[in-house]
Amino acid sequence: MAGFADYRPHLPGPDQSRIAGDDSISHAKGRLSLPRAAGLFQEWGELARQPFRGLTTDGNRVSGLYGLRDEGAPSAAMAAAATRLLNSLTTDERVCGQHGVQSDLWRQWQNTEIFVETHGLRLEHLETPKRDLVMAILQASLSDRGYDNAIGAMRLNAFLGDLIGAPGVLGEWHYNFCLFGHPSATDPWGWQLWGHHLAVSCLVVGGQMVLTPCFVGAEICYADHGPYKGLTLFQDEERLGLELFNALPEGFQEQARLGFDLSGSDLPEGRVHFADYLILGGAHRDNRVVPLEGARADRFSATQRNALLDLVNAYVGAMPEGPRQARMADVERHLSDTHFCWIGGSGPEDAFYYRIQSPVIFIEFDHHPGLFLTNPNPQKFHVHTVVRSPNGNDYGFDVLRQHYAHSHGHGHHHHD
Repeated sequence: MAGFADYRPHLPGPDQSRIAGDDSISHAKGRLSLPRAAGLFQEWGELARQPFRGLTTDGNRVSGLYGLRDEGAPSAAMAAAATRLLNSLTTDERVCGQHGVQSDLWRQWQNTEIFVETHGLRLEHLETPKRDLVMAILQASLSDRGYDNAIGAMRLNAFLGDLIGAPGVLGEWHYNFCLFGHPSATDPWGWQLWGHHLAVSCLVVGGQMVLTPCFVGAEICYADHGPYKGLTLFQDEERLGLELFNALPEGFQEQARLGFDLSGSDLPEGRVHFADYLILGGAHRDNRVVPLEGARADRFSATQRNALLDLVNAYVGAMPEGPRQARMADVERHLSDTHFCWIGGSGPEDAFYYRIQSPVIFIEFDHHPGLFLTNPNPQKFHVHTVVRSPNGNDYGFDVLRQHYAHSHGHGHHHHD
């Protein structure tokens, strides 16, 4: 487990700090005056204007993968929690914090600390009772594991902020929250929470839930002092991934390994993006084409397939029990079309990346170089993870399309 000694040498000096202001607004202004950050948000803006297709392996969306069903999602409790929040908001807060369920604003999440959004409720600026009502929506929507991961990422963000002397930029409440649609136990609606190292999109239609895209990360994923001492994230995702790779026979390891290391010098041109490093399914990559790579799960032994499913469940386990079971059944049904790939070492101290890719789920885990810390190569104390629903069901858009086609007898509405 990474402790303070592992990352203390990488604390930035005054001339190395990426902090450009004392608070979120001045920091964002300062960062966006620099070409790299400005260029990134320009690139993201162009991607956001593309019509939504979904993540695919070849640019062509596979149809018929998702259907309407009752999964036993806690929709009544979720709707009650969201209604309590709405009833507490001022008119201006409602205008900012609630948008149509088919809004393209779903796609405007990002996982940097740079506060640029004009929609949603900024938790740091919200009164504490209203903030508590936001967190109650998360608690009603997620499993204990999912809720602990979300609030853990927020608290580790504050831990990093305190460590580098920037609590006004990196804090527990430096996040945005938005409701989409009108809370209901039967009709479609959802919510999204996003900010540094955390972005969770949750759509519910009656008893059915979609919890993607979901990004959870931390630069320093273990707090060894301060108010959150002992808090740690990604233990299962890291351990189970490593155990799966090391359980594969040498031939399968060779198929899974993509053939380059993580030193940076050996990574192919175009493989690494400074905002995401090796992550391919990050912010604004809704339409990414990611060809299948690595070892095929249909050739794994029963024990190896179970290890793969255990690893998937570490991510899907953020959902409440009914939706979790339904999602795992989808993954099992497509196990023969599932690929697992690996970059990096496989020893206990090695940094690595892995991806699980099937028609219905896309999972990435990445040990990352420093951003606020100064380590140029990936270290195990900085982790990014992504979960997506390929082939058009991120944000529940495919389920939403089917709901409207079924209930109103016509097709997909434009996401406006």
